[in-house]
Amino acid sequence: MSFLTSLLARIGLGKKAPTGPQERVEIYVGNLSYDMTDEQLEKAFAKYGTVRHARVITNRFNNKSKGFGFVEMCYRAEAERAIKALHDKTVMGRKLRVNEARNGKPRR
Repeated sequence: MSFLTSLLARIGLGKKAPTGPQERVEIYVGNLSYDMTDEQLEKAFAKYGTVRHARVITNRFNNKSKGFGFVEMCYRAEAERAIKALHDKTVMGRKLRVNEARNGKPRR
């Protein structure tokens, strides 16, 4: 093991990505605390794998949370692990509802 590889491994940057095909998985997260931020949502899911993007949906007029959001993860296995771990778990005083997002019909 080279010096650089051992240094990266020591600080946590040398971790290998999961094997298998990378697949974008979008996760619906409902019953969020109205105080939760995008960063807090991302941090909750990052414990289970690589988060590509996390967003709390807000009202466009007053910029307040609507109580739900979406998390995009890069690997299906990690997404499934996160869904299983966080569904019905209490976070910031609210019991989360977590499942894979359904692609609805396009709006007109």
